[in-house]
Amino acid sequence: MDRTFVEDEIASQPRTWGDAARLAPSVASALPSPGERVAFVGCGTSWFVAMSAAVRRETAGLGLSDAFAASEFPAGREYDRVVAISRSGTTTEVIELLAAVDGPTTLITAVGDSPATAHADETVTLVFADEQSVVQTRFATSVLALLRAHFGEDLTDAIADAETALGIDVSPLTDVDQCSFVATGWAVGLANEAALKTREAAQFWAEAYPAMDYRHGPVAIAQPGRLVWSLGGTPEGLKAEVDATGARFVEHDLDPLARLIVAQRFAVALALGKGLDPDRPRSLTRSVILA
Repeated sequence: MDRTFVEDEIASQPRTWGDAARLAPSVASALPSPGERVAFVGCGTSWFVAMSAAVRRETAGLGLSDAFAASEFPAGREYDRVVAISRSGTTTEVIELLAAVDGPTTLITAVGDSPATAHADETVTLVFADEQSVVQTRFATSVLALLRAHFGEDLTDAIADAETALGIDVSPLTDVDQCSFVATGWAVGLANEAALKTREAAQFWAEAYPAMDYRHGPVAIAQPGRLVWSLGGTPEGLKAEVDATGARFVEHDLDPLARLIVAQRFAVALALGKGLDPDRPRSLTRSVILA
């Protein structure tokens, strides 16, 4: 098989994160201000990005921040701003929510003339992070890079870690039959996204849990031939507990967003090893548009 779109898109992430960080100051007025009550919303990958963004913002002391799947936004709850994330800007649930919410609303998308833009008060377009693959990688991480920069973070080290992540050999990890991704704090959303990537791209059994909650049941499936993979914030003692089951504990000393890159590459490697096309997963399209 020729090199896939998703492989190139994964490899471009150090560049797109830098582009996002540089864009952040020019779009600051469209993004949440300190102290605002904010809801981040999205579908699929974008929902997991919303989860990470909300926790990152609130723990930085910038204001109450919630995250919802767009279809599950609590009607009647008031926020100072709703931030909708949609790569294509065509997702039905996002469009319907933006149309229903009394502003202010912000859409973060890769397509500046998409249908969702007509219903958002502000639009931030990451055209440099758009993708040809159905499987999202760089758009999702570039949204988080944009928001982290807007929250006041210096992404220099994270971008350097992204370069490192691209050189890590994932082939020794692919001879397994199951993977549980775990994390704490804002990386829980990333763990959910890592599991989704492996399910989408490789039709592979993967789950995700808050790392502390993993002990409350899911550890029962840990055994030889399976992975428990930390995306960030590993609790003390968890590795030893996993090692005792015979499962392999995986962790990389990188920024959590760069750890996600390793997981993305793992998903693609699994797919290619099974003869699957990770650009066109079974039963999936670029956007879910409901009749």
